[in-house]
Amino acid sequence: MEMRQKSSEENRLFQEIEKHLLEDEEPSRYLEQLLQVKEFKEYPFELIYKLKGTEQSPTHHPEGDAWNHMLLVVDNAAKVKKSSKNPLVFMWAALLHDVGKPSTTKIRKGKVTAYDHDKEGAKLAREFLCYFIDKEDVINEVANLVRYHMHLLFVVKNLPFVDKKGLLKKTDINEVALLGYCDRMGRKNQDKQKIQADMKQFIKIMTK
Repeated sequence: MEMRQKSSEENRLFQEIEKHLLEDEEPSRYLEQLLQVKEFKEYPFELIYKLKGTEQSPTHHPEGDAWNHMLLVVDNAAKVKKSSKNPLVFMWAALLHDVGKPSTTKIRKGKVTAYDHDKEGAKLAREFLCYFIDKEDVINEVANLVRYHMHLLFVVKNLPFVDKKGLLKKTDINEVALLGYCDRMGRKNQDKQKIQADMKQFIKIMTK
């Protein structure tokens, strides 16, 4: 999409979102209100807004659509953000981690899939942040966390999608593990102890 001059209202909304991500115990309460805000339904915020109504597998995501999942992930991230080396990066990554789902979600053989939503999400997260800020380090770190947020699952289950070399080069394994934990906890009826055990196994495998 052709870039245009951002308005003061767009800047204000971006700053407001960031403030709530960093300061709220449950940012979801604020984010839910944004569904009624006109600017949130327009580019570039629409990249997030489109999560609303994006179907997910009811087996893996009993919490509902991608928007509901994102809200749960963000609230879980808010609880552990002090464990992150950069809470600003971490919270934006939690908010944007699934922005690739609306464009990649398809029904295949009767199942809801979102193949490569992590890769597509990294591109869209970068596009979104570049619209508002020019801090390349922040943009790169968020985009790379989005890119590798599925790797906690991929590595522990020894799936063929693992890009160990890229992950080690572009991001931090502890940050990926922490975001992966929040992603898993953003599904209903999860076993917290099992996920924490998977985090330890992930770090062990990645540091071999």
